[in-house]
Amino acid sequence: MGAPPIERPYTGGMAPRRTPASDPGALALPVGEPAAAHAPLAARMRPRTLDEVVGQGPLIGERGPLRRMIDRGTLVSMLLWGPPGVGKTTLARLLAEAVDAPWTTLSAVMSGVADLRAVISRAREWIDRGGRPTVLFLDEIHRFNKSQQDALLPQVEDGTITLIGATTENPYFEVNGALLSRMRVFRLEPLTDDEVGILVDRAIEDPRGLAGEVIIDPDAREHLVAICAGDARTALNVLEAAAALAEPTTDGTPRQVTLELVEAAAQQRILTYDRAGDGHYGTVSAFIKSMRGNDPDAALYWLATMVAAGEDPRFIARRVVICASEDVGNADPRALQVAVSAAQALELVGLPEAQYALAQAVLYVALAPKSDSVGRAYFGALADVESHGSQPVPKHLLPASHRRMKSHGIGVGYRFPHDFEGDDVVQQYLPDLLAERRYYVPGDQGYEPTLAARMEARREARAAGTRRKKGR
Repeated sequence: MGAPPIERPYTGGMAPRRTPASDPGALALPVGEPAAAHAPLAARMRPRTLDEVVGQGPLIGERGPLRRMIDRGTLVSMLLWGPPGVGKTTLARLLAEAVDAPWTTLSAVMSGVADLRAVISRAREWIDRGGRPTVLFLDEIHRFNKSQQDALLPQVEDGTITLIGATTENPYFEVNGALLSRMRVFRLEPLTDDEVGILVDRAIEDPRGLAGEVIIDPDAREHLVAICAGDARTALNVLEAAAALAEPTTDGTPRQVTLELVEAAAQQRILTYDRAGDGHYGTVSAFIKSMRGNDPDAALYWLATMVAAGEDPRFIARRVVICASEDVGNADPRALQVAVSAAQALELVGLPEAQYALAQAVLYVALAPKSDSVGRAYFGALADVESHGSQPVPKHLLPASHRRMKSHGIGVGYRFPHDFEGDDVVQQYLPDLLAERRYYVPGDQGYEPTLAARMEARREARAAGTRRKKGR
């Protein structure tokens, strides 16, 4: 059974204001009040108003949809989708505060349907007493299974609750379509380095944070901002840890946070890469598009990112093999050979040694001439199969496994190409309905012009007429 929900008391409408004393489920500290002194730095530094929020200008700026929504005193069910540490929880709390709505929070990691029912029951009681719909903030909403998500549908539909879900995963894959259709999706972006820097400076200068306790060297601040990759929570956690490592001064002056202390606190650069989520798909997409786009440096960077983050190297090798056919194809047939060889080398020697083979294949594919003629030809043929079904094989191409089958025209009229000069002869190979189709059109890069010239020479020879080889 999950933890009981935590509520912020309702403060508007006809319902009486509840207090922690009268309602043990109520949150003792309203949203705008500071967290306890013993709370982590990131919790103490949570913005108290929307104006204190750093970043997400397109959403909460003057013309942002969330700002305009609360200016009108309304709040709709929504999904806040974005990477860790960009303020999803804080933004949800401030939105509820801005419209003076009761607030309840659950974590999909710890809660179940029973917890939802308890929240919904209290929300209905509150509405019956003249209150506004309760804002239910559901963190990690993607962790709820289908039946748990379905339990929210009626209450979101009839307005008993205003659901604000937070997720780091792509909601279009992880949230039920029925629930998703009843919610607005807002995408939160990683903070820029400048925005993270603002939050670090604020934490050092604000009395809620480390004011008067520490100062930070410029190179340490720069490194701290860089390693956190837009994650404000990580930046503040590392800053707090570095401050704890700083040597106290004898004269009571602020302790000095150096580059060495930040490096010790962080241990390593934070890689914003989730092997099962958007980090995975986004990085892989950048990797493939860099190879396709003839950028060897970018391709190597994304390769290194995936390897360092622990991506399955066999998955990487498969993507290189696919790119070698899909984006290079016959412009350089050797690209596929190199890619397959790298995949085989990976199986033979494993990591870390196979990094060389993967890098070699990635560079070869990225630098190879490009052509998508193979894919266009194949999918053109596939489109005809899907449109016209499986067409009959021309009779002259069928095997006559019994001599009497020839009396039905099966196998009759087939011309053996090797009996003719050039080892080629004019005859129909496609089904009757598609006899004039031409799927493969070579490109003008790499080896494909050679193939195009070969095909043209063959057409000219056929037009001139083919002759049998002597003695055949």
